[in-house]
Amino acid sequence: MRIPTEPIGSIPRSPELITAITSQTNAASLQALYQDAVKDTLVAFEKTGSPVISDGEQAKSSFATYPLEGLQNLAPEGMKINFEDGHSRQLPLLTQGPFRYGNYAQKYLAFAQQSTSIPVKQAIISASALSLIYPPGGIEGYTQSAFIADLLNECEKDIRQCLDNHAYKVQMDFTEGRLSLKLDPSGGVLKQFIELNNQVFNRFTAEEQQKLGVHVCPGGDHDSTHSADIDYADFLPHLFDLNVGSFYLQLASEPDRVKVLKTIKEYLKPNQKAFIGVIDVLNPTIETAEQVRDRVLEAAQYIPISQLGTTDDCGFSPFCDDVSTTRETAFAKIKARIDGTKLAEEKLFA
Repeated sequence: MRIPTEPIGSIPRSPELITAITSQTNAASLQALYQDAVKDTLVAFEKTGSPVISDGEQAKSSFATYPLEGLQNLAPEGMKINFEDGHSRQLPLLTQGPFRYGNYAQKYLAFAQQSTSIPVKQAIISASALSLIYPPGGIEGYTQSAFIADLLNECEKDIRQCLDNHAYKVQMDFTEGRLSLKLDPSGGVLKQFIELNNQVFNRFTAEEQQKLGVHVCPGGDHDSTHSADIDYADFLPHLFDLNVGSFYLQLASEPDRVKVLKTIKEYLKPNQKAFIGVIDVLNPTIETAEQVRDRVLEAAQYIPISQLGTTDDCGFSPFCDDVSTTRETAFAKIKARIDGTKLAEEKLFA
């Protein structure tokens, strides 16, 4: 496709898989269910005609916490992230060092690649999100600077393993970016997040950075968000300072898309692509291909076609207990994105 189109990552899990996860089915049985779920997801992705697919994050605890799986040096009383509908998600706290990932994304990538011939992209969590697990009061014998050094090494390793194993793209999920402006309107925390993530990205060559991307959204969990009230215009100028080639931007659900597109036009750098969200993952109504086409054509008035791509606003049901969207709805929306992007191509390249 002349206008690239990619998913974000997560796909709703089946009711059977959710039941198995939440009922703590024995590890061997659960692993078999995970493998079946990934294979089913890849097949469903292929049927949509998607040129790039993901494993749907079926076997991850969540997009944010997979590196923490199996770690014994964590406590449950970390930072809470509050959503507009009143529910919250809570991060753990690190209790002692050193910090090492318990799990790397390459494991998911390798299994997916064995099960499909379509290019597979891999989502990873940001260094900035994981930096929040260090306790405000510190850890005796393990300074914050020592933790950050370990964190940077681990995040680099997570990305490099995926690149070395031929991921189509490695996408860093940075949903805390927009949220940071809600927690600290001065922008100080956002600046720290940008600098921290760039310390990871700067370990890669310019060519490698073109295979890296960043996804941002105001959260998408149980059909609710955590920071949709933060103006994109306050956030995007800083976002494009990240040294990666691709940006996956929630847009379909924005009340003023044109304002956002004008901001993208102003700050997008020549070596960067903007993948605009053309699918509202929190709205149960399935978009038509024509609606997607019109959103792409709207974006093309502001973003050079050579720098334009399409995506979904966010992943679908990124946590294993989120049943707000069915798999059938998610894949119908993805097919609308593929078909609508093709319709836009026909207009733009006529």
